[in-house]
Amino acid sequence: MTDFTQRDDFSITARALGALFYYAPQSAEAAPLVTALSSEGWEAQWPLPAEVLSPLSAAFQAESEEPLAEAWQRLFLGPYALPSPPWGSVWLDRENVLFGDSTLALRQWMRENSIQFIVRQNEPEDHFGSLLLMAAWLAENGRHGECQQLLAWHLLPWSSRFLEVFIEHAGHPFYQALGELARHTLAGWQSQLLIPVAVKPLFR
Repeated sequence: MTDFTQRDDFSITARALGALFYYAPQSAEAAPLVTALSSEGWEAQWPLPAEVLSPLSAAFQAESEEPLAEAWQRLFLGPYALPSPPWGSVWLDRENVLFGDSTLALRQWMRENSIQFIVRQNEPEDHFGSLLLMAAWLAENGRHGECQQLLAWHLLPWSSRFLEVFIEHAGHPFYQALGELARHTLAGWQSQLLIPVAVKPLFR
């Protein structure tokens, strides 16, 4: 097992990204993180090079006519079609459906490894944010093998395409920067994995 999930910076960054993608920006879980990223100094705590983080810091602080809460609603809830749906099966299933075969495979893997993770009512477990939160939980509880499997089999096979589309269509400087921060962070994790990332066809 590479030591990347044994360091605090993995679980901290995974939990922070997971909360920012999963919870509304005004929620108790995400609001402190939004405040931190919108202020100066957070870059020193994030395990990426300064040349990557400096432009993102400016973007996180940029003003927008669209309130952040409305941007989150538009990107993650609707009511209109989401520009970049955050569920894995939308990208991995030929019919672009929720609760597709990839979701069922994730559920089976969770059962086999006795992993119970609470998600919002009637929502698939393969939400980008909830998978990051699950990865953080696994790392924090010393389950490094399962953490690597979750990343390599159930998140990284589709996350790059999701983030590419998310960044392109975010339409808000905070969420564009968040997408870039996630893209660079997950790329760093992938470079340190000891097991290969599964190659799966994408349908979006």
